[in-house]
Amino acid sequence: MAQNYDKKKGITPRHEKLWVWQKAHRLMLEIHEICKTLPPNEKYVLRGQIERSSKSVADNIAEGNSSYYYNDKIKGFYTARKESGETQNHLREMEDKHYLSDFQAQLMIDEYEEIIRGLNGLIARIAEKRDQSNRKGAKRI
Repeated sequence: MAQNYDKKKGITPRHEKLWVWQKAHRLMLEIHEICKTLPPNEKYVLRGQIERSSKSVADNIAEGNSSYYYNDKIKGFYTARKESGETQNHLREMEDKHYLSDFQAQLMIDEYEEIIRGLNGLIARIAEKRDQSNRKGAKRI
């Protein structure tokens, strides 16, 4: 049965439908490809740091979106936002060390800014839902 399974016809996890997750996942894959070209002396320093932080952005979006409680969702999105900032910092370091062109680094930094804005929107929307459900006499959904 498993050998006939078609990934495209399977159930898509809800977080994969979020544009912020899609963008974070794509950027993570790009960063992992770029890291293959870094010099060996960066393997355990810069490479390890940027690979982990870029992966953590998509991971925390998925975790936050999958959480049941409003505050857990918000916490996951806050963590993803912090990891986005860390990844931007690593990209700037790669630019300064001439591992990335100025243009390529800035393009990716800008894309992480879009992710941060998207996360801010998700946080605001979840906080609003939380606050509505906490109002006295509010109808539970």
